[in-house]
Amino acid sequence: MSKQRVISPDDLQSPEYLRVPHIARPTALGLWVHTDAAGRTELIPEVLAGRLYPGEAATEMVVNHLLQLDEAGFLTIYQADGREWIALTRPLRADRRGTTVMSPPPPSSGPETPHMGSRDITRDPMALGRAGAREGERAGVRVRESARERARAEVRAEQAARAEAWAAVESDREAMPDRPERPMLLDAPPIGCPDHPEGKRGPCGPCRDARHKRDVWLQEQIYGQKLAAYHEQAARHVTFDEPAGEWANDDGWDPDAAF
Repeated sequence: MSKQRVISPDDLQSPEYLRVPHIARPTALGLWVHTDAAGRTELIPEVLAGRLYPGEAATEMVVNHLLQLDEAGFLTIYQADGREWIALTRPLRADRRGTTVMSPPPPSSGPETPHMGSRDITRDPMALGRAGAREGERAGVRVRESARERARAEVRAEQAARAEAWAAVESDREAMPDRPERPMLLDAPPIGCPDHPEGKRGPCGPCRDARHKRDVWLQEQIYGQKLAAYHEQAARHVTFDEPAGEWANDDGWDPDAAF
């Protein structure tokens, strides 16, 4: 069962905390209570962001805060067991009797006294940060490069998404081919009489009447198309002619009468 740890006024007045930039202090306060009894935890930005700022998209902000806390000396960033870790320079005071930690110490920080097959806390937490400062600087560089690489990857992903979106827009803008109109002659009455469906050059009264009927039908179709185009064009130029009386104010004042 974990033991309760409390941030004391001495912790808030400590040089380690006072050197922290104001913007990163909420993260520093959260790390005090979200690290183990030795003040250590694995450096997984997404996990730390979820613990310190639940429900918020704060991974990038936490990475920036960790870099600032490392530079201010509030914590040390190091690698151990093939993973990245952080160690607070000033862990909170707590009753450590029977307390064991599984997090590895920073390199060159000195041996820890084994206790029940695991690491026990028996050394000065201030010495933890001083002894691992050099390794922490190198680890800090690696974290910065990792953060920059993640930022570059996000930029590339956003650029690819924008390019895909623009490609979709350009695809939508491509003109679709117009469906051809059906020629009127295909629906026109026959040019000749039933006895001469293709027409006849010689005299034939029924063929003459059929040609006349066909000509009238074609003229009506052409006129109908022109009339539809006229109404469509007229609908685009709607005029708003209001009677003069409707422009008078509610109080009876007529603007024309004032001049």
